[in-house]
Amino acid sequence: MTQRLDYNSIAPAGMKALGGVYGYVSQSGLPAELINLVFLRVSQINGCAYCIDMHSRDLIKGGMAVDKLVLVPVWHEAGALFTAQERAALRWSETVTRVADTAIPDEEYQAVSAQFSEKERVDLTIAVGLMNVYNRIAISFRATPAAVAR
Repeated sequence: MTQRLDYNSIAPAGMKALGGVYGYVSQSGLPAELINLVFLRVSQINGCAYCIDMHSRDLIKGGMAVDKLVLVPVWHEAGALFTAQERAALRWSETVTRVADTAIPDEEYQAVSAQFSEKERVDLTIAVGLMNVYNRIAISFRATPAAVAR
């Protein structure tokens, strides 16, 4: 995979603005592991190798067991391995990422509402949206995953 261009150096102000949103999400009060789990799942749905590599590494570095990490794509089949809050966040991440197909049904909103406060729902949705933007940039310009760059 060859990177098409270095978007960070070409549009530093735009990338800095996205970094500001990332900073907000990081300090929103949502647990870091939950944020990285959401980032990973959104990246898996979008097929972003760069972000899948990065967020998998972040989760492992943060102490997530590999047994749990490899089951993220099939979290709904993993039983109690994922907490109720993690399952709600993953479910919300999937429906928001696929908004053109899902239109966010009331059932999905009720499920996330059962686990997260209003502010947490907004912050979680900002995190999902941010990762969708990052995925589109990384995929468009062929950002090279760390595993491939070695």
